[in-house]
Amino acid sequence: MNALRKKLDQLRKPFEKGQKWEKFAPAINAFDTFLYVPNHTTKKGAHIRDSVDLKRTMITVVVALLPALIYGIYNSGYQHFIQLGEQFTFWDAFAHGAAKVLPMVIVSYVVGLTIEFIFAIYRGHEVNEGFLVTGLLIPMIMPVDLPLWMLAVSVAFAVVLGKEAFGGTGMNILNPALTARAFAFFAYPTYMSGTKVWVSDATTIDAISGETVLGSLAANHDVHYSVWEMFSGAIPGSIAETSVLWILVGAAILIFTGVGSWRIMLGGVIGAVFMSFLFNLWGANGLMEFPWYQHLLVGGLAFGLVFMATDPVSAAQTLKGKWIYGILIGIFCILIRVFNPAYPEGVMLAILLMNVFAPTIDHYVIQANIKRRKKRVSSATVKSA
Repeated sequence: MNALRKKLDQLRKPFEKGQKWEKFAPAINAFDTFLYVPNHTTKKGAHIRDSVDLKRTMITVVVALLPALIYGIYNSGYQHFIQLGEQFTFWDAFAHGAAKVLPMVIVSYVVGLTIEFIFAIYRGHEVNEGFLVTGLLIPMIMPVDLPLWMLAVSVAFAVVLGKEAFGGTGMNILNPALTARAFAFFAYPTYMSGTKVWVSDATTIDAISGETVLGSLAANHDVHYSVWEMFSGAIPGSIAETSVLWILVGAAILIFTGVGSWRIMLGGVIGAVFMSFLFNLWGANGLMEFPWYQHLLVGGLAFGLVFMATDPVSAAQTLKGKWIYGILIGIFCILIRVFNPAYPEGVMLAILLMNVFAPTIDHYVIQANIKRRKKRVSSATVKSA
């Protein structure tokens, strides 16, 4: 490691202040901080202020994402072969899924990091590690058959307008990954609807057989998947959103390390259960009649609550605010699912909506605390008098 350290120091000399390539210092420094702990402290726009630096936090999230990603790769291949009715092995499915998913991950990182490097050089600041997570999240929440050029455009939109326009990492008000998905949904709706075959190359199959569960319910079709299949993730859907089992493994990692807020996660579950149970009592259509506990197992609800609602930049920061924030996400997710048949998946819009209102929630929580403290002080003063 000492030899690598010396080599990096030697490579950095032409990029030091006053040297020929000083302007491009952020680019070379990015490789340094990726391999070693940064030797500087954050002075502005930070949301982490302890010994756990931003790089370690982002790497923890990436590790938590890996179980869902690995299963998503397998499931992409599994859905392809099962819809075609062909015989296949585990490795056949995994290899086919990897051939589809890994190029999406590569395109996401290449496009996103290129833009981040350009902005870092232009503004003269360091390249932050935030895109390590965003670059992985974006392809994970997309359908596997999304053309790579559409993914690239979505990534560029999210990085430029969803993140850099607000000042970069730590300054954005919306989750960048969900911003990319929202752009893709409204720009290319036929690829994001969930009512078409979400299985790569399976163009000759009856469309109903490849619908997502929520797409089937919105179209008043029967759902033939078991609860176990929904929980394990053996159903069509976005690449890494289908398996609640492996998403829970990621949630355990985030909670154990203190990176993700269990209050937001649990609050989202409470809100979703409450609203879906009320709709079960109403039962006016397929989505309302769908059992409340199964609403937790399908769509992107679980993935959104664990990996995107808990984003430390765009989420609520106060303890009580996190409960309110999470509960409202769960409620709005089910509301959008039921009342918008053109878009039965509601977690994306629910989280983006609450991203906007997160500062307002924190403001009123803090003001309520101030009023209570003033009231206690006033009462104590009266008693002492």
